[in-house]
Amino acid sequence: MNFHERERDITDQTRVTDTDHTDRPVPPADLKQEVLKGLGGPSGMVYSALPVVVFAATVPFTALTVAISAAIALALALGAYRLWRGERLMPALGGVIAVAAAGGIAASTGSANDFFLFGIWSSLVLALLTLGTVLTRRPVTGLIWNLLHGNTHPWRQDRPSLRVHDLATLVVTAVLAARFVVRQWMYLADSTTGLAVADTVTGFPLTMVAVLVIVWAFRRTTKRLVAPDGSAADPRG
Repeated sequence: MNFHERERDITDQTRVTDTDHTDRPVPPADLKQEVLKGLGGPSGMVYSALPVVVFAATVPFTALTVAISAAIALALALGAYRLWRGERLMPALGGVIAVAAAGGIAASTGSANDFFLFGIWSSLVLALLTLGTVLTRRPVTGLIWNLLHGNTHPWRQDRPSLRVHDLATLVVTAVLAARFVVRQWMYLADSTTGLAVADTVTGFPLTMVAVLVIVWAFRRTTKRLVAPDGSAADPRG
C-alpha cells in the first residue's frame, strides 16, 4: 500500500467517525438543571421576591409612587445584574416586566394593595391553563419533557408516562391555585403586609415543591422511554 492509499484510508475512517458522531443522538442536559434554569434558579426566585419586599417595606412611610419607583428600580438593577451574569433572557427580564405591570396597576388605581393584583390573577389564569392541558390529555410537563428530547418520543401513548405527567401538571395547578387563594384572601382583608408575606411564602417554597415533582416525572419518563445514548427506546420500568 503506497502513501496516497494509506492517506485515503485514514481520511475515510475519519469521515466515518465524524458521521457516526454526527448521527448519534445527543443525550439531553440534566433535567433538574433545565427546570431550575427555566425558573431562573433558586437565586432567581429570591430576586423576584426582593422588589415586592422593598415595596411593602417602603409604602407605609412614603408616597405610593415612590414605593413603586423603588420596586421597579430594584427590579431593573437585578435584571441587569442577572443578564451580566449570563442568565437566560426571559427569567432575567420576566421579573422586571411583572414588577412594572404591578406598579402600573397600583399607580393607575392609587391603591397599594393593587400592586399585587397582577400576580394574583396571573396565578389564576396559569392554573386554569395548566388544568386545561390535563383535561385535553396533553399535560404541559409532558410537552416540555418531549421538547427537551427533540419531540421524538410518543410519550402520550405510554400510559404510565402520561399518568406521571398528569400528576406533575396537577401539582403545578394546585400550587398556582394556592397562590391565588392565599393572596386573594389577603387582598380582600386589605393587608398590604399580609400580601407581601403571602407572596413570598407561596412563592419559593411552593415552587420548589412543584419543581421536585416535575423532576421526578421527567426522570421517570426518561427511564421508561429514552435509551442511554439518548435515542428512543421501548417503554421499560
